[in-house]
Amino acid sequence: MKQDEKYTGSSPQWWYEKFWREDAQNRRRSRYIKAGVGLVIGVALALRFDLTALSPLFGLLFAGLVAGGDWFLHWRSFHATAVWRGARRGEAITGRHLRRALRRQGYNVLDGRAIRGKASIDHLVIGPGGVWVVDNESWSPDTEIACYAGRLFFGEKYGSKTAKPLVEAAEAFAELLNRETGIAVTITPLLAVHCGLLPKGGLVHAEGLTLLKPRLAGKLIRAAEGGVLTAEQIEVLTRTAARELQRV
Repeated sequence: MKQDEKYTGSSPQWWYEKFWREDAQNRRRSRYIKAGVGLVIGVALALRFDLTALSPLFGLLFAGLVAGGDWFLHWRSFHATAVWRGARRGEAITGRHLRRALRRQGYNVLDGRAIRGKASIDHLVIGPGGVWVVDNESWSPDTEIACYAGRLFFGEKYGSKTAKPLVEAAEAFAELLNRETGIAVTITPLLAVHCGLLPKGGLVHAEGLTLLKPRLAGKLIRAAEGGVLTAEQIEVLTRTAARELQRV
């Protein structure tokens, strides 16, 4: 995901980073207070267990743990917005997760593929459990992603404009592979969500699409029942996809 105009000027991403920097002093002040509470708790615990001589050490240890934990939680929340802010590329993150989870399970991962003049996707995964297309997207940190009555929602907006193109891309890829190889395959579309509020469990199924956290994509594919494709079929499909689908 390349840096472009939407990450500059007065975009939501620009304002997010601006407020994050301006709030640094408040975060430090809050961290000092929390560390002070940790210091008191550490000393109290030491005295409670008759470790008076070690009470300063216990106090400092608890203060350090509380301060470190607070820093980590704030860092993780900011780091989770990296793709949305344009600081990292979602396809690189998901591609790494897919290869780590699947490369020893007989799966092949092709990145950045497209049908000439038509659909494009970030990753095509072919293996014993079948074939998947995986795309990447991010929304603002406070956007709730959910399914209601079978419909996909991003906040209060319908998600059909996001789901439909990816479902159609999966169908187009399947049609091409079926035609060129003679192997009947159905392709399952996945959307890796890099920023946005997914429900507990990190998965949403709606309108023929599965949205999930990037680290779960490989696990979901690996959990599929094997034996759908043989090693020979996997090789034929992979070679055909590499030949017929242009890189993007």
